[in-house]
Amino acid sequence: MLANARRDALAMASYELGDDPWSVGCRAFAFGRHRLRRAAESGDYPWLEVLDDSAHFVFVIGGNGQGVPVRFYRGAADDPTDRTLRRQETESEQLSLALGEEAAAGLVFRFAVETGEGGRVDRVVFLALRGEERVECFWPVPLELPPASAGAAEQLRLIADDGYAGPAPHVPGAPPGPALPRRKPVPPLHRRQAGLF
Repeated sequence: MLANARRDALAMASYELGDDPWSVGCRAFAFGRHRLRRAAESGDYPWLEVLDDSAHFVFVIGGNGQGVPVRFYRGAADDPTDRTLRRQETESEQLSLALGEEAAAGLVFRFAVETGEGGRVDRVVFLALRGEERVECFWPVPLELPPASAGAAEQLRLIADDGYAGPAPHVPGAPPGPALPRRKPVPPLHRRQAGLF
């Protein structure tokens, strides 16, 4: 949803009328927040709820009051800023309720939306960070679906009107679409996929 929100913000940008990377970024954030809020309100995702609908925007992943608060930002997953690591009061309270005071100390959950040329999404990474130095989870979110095999079910759209029609059907004999640009290798410290706790 976050990758599609940025894609739509880029598609709507009018640089001739004054759009710039800042205004496109603001629109991408608003679109992402709106998609997550709509998904939570739909009732189709019982594990998703919005905790803080302000400009700080905090959502919860998990159900039955045991979910963890998450925020998203645009930037490098392996170099979060102080602003990215800052926790909101409601976020701290929810994390303490879900995990307990000791386990929640200094912990934040974030989605990093990494962008490349022209502001396009290169990668989205789910992070569990404890302070500036300790990465407890570094999980690149798959954005591309694996090639469909014969008889496999088709990926359904996440939200009916989100602008994403799902993967294009493969036409036998047609050449594959253009390859996505490759990212720089991630340092070994961040490459490992650790458990959350």
